[in-house]
Amino acid sequence: MIQYFSANLSDKQLAQPATAQAKDLLAHALSPLYRVMNALLIVTVFMIVGLWLSGNGTQAGAFDLARILVPDEARHIVWQNGFGMLDRYQETAPKASVDEEIANVLYGNTLAIPGSGFTGAKQQTVALLMPSVAHAQVRPISHLADRIPTSKIDPQALDSKLMASIQNQRAVADFFEKKYKLDRAKIEEYISNTVLIAKEVKIDPVLLLAVISVESNFNPLIKSHAGAEGLMQVMTTIHQDKYALYGGTADAVKPEVNIRVGAYILKYLIATSGSLRNGLKYYVGAANAENDGGYTDKVLAERNRLISLCQPATPNKLILNGKDLRS
Repeated sequence: MIQYFSANLSDKQLAQPATAQAKDLLAHALSPLYRVMNALLIVTVFMIVGLWLSGNGTQAGAFDLARILVPDEARHIVWQNGFGMLDRYQETAPKASVDEEIANVLYGNTLAIPGSGFTGAKQQTVALLMPSVAHAQVRPISHLADRIPTSKIDPQALDSKLMASIQNQRAVADFFEKKYKLDRAKIEEYISNTVLIAKEVKIDPVLLLAVISVESNFNPLIKSHAGAEGLMQVMTTIHQDKYALYGGTADAVKPEVNIRVGAYILKYLIATSGSLRNGLKYYVGAANAENDGGYTDKVLAERNRLISLCQPATPNKLILNGKDLRS
């Protein structure tokens, strides 16, 4: 009897692995069918809900349901992270641009610091007259600007923090609105873009605003005989490689693109020429000339005017019997 039970148990143990193997093979064979059925079920649900929405007087459909399931915030995160990954790939890719090769020799292949540039600027609290400009989906240029060490930049060209205040931004907007008789909303848009981009490129926004004022009088559509365009009057044909980051030169006059490219070029020229004055001279195209026709002095004078608007005025005081009296 014991021998019978032992033999029967052995037969069952041998049969179990064969049964399990057969089940695994069947499940593997049917897995594509299950995936197809699941996909058809999902599509069917979307179609039914979409048809119900469109027939319910809402004029909505399946795509509107997808927008509800994947909100704008999620799409923006994917957009920004996607560009961030692309920038990291480009850091290790060969650099074809001549000025980027020069930068490699001068500064070395310095990788962008995590959290720096445009993404870092958005993560930080940036006070803007027109906050909506911070939500524009524009590719940053920080992967180029961050390769220029701060130690190579004239301290006068670094951010003075004066434009961090909304009150100071408003004072500058008042000044330019009266000076150029322009639409207030446009002035606020340009100033907000400049403050945001200056933080991305790590350069003084007051300096950028002074350059824009002298170069274009805040007219984004102006074009010089030499081919300079936009608020920063960038030479479009010479800097096609930078505009390629934004789909080509068709958008060269867009403020958010033109200021970004111009700010990077100015920072690069300040670093390579050794000073703010030389950088401005190079920017206007007078690198090999004895003088720049007064361009640098005009920019610095405009910059000083803007600084005076942002700094609190110190009232003149007279002291009489220990009391302060305004004169």
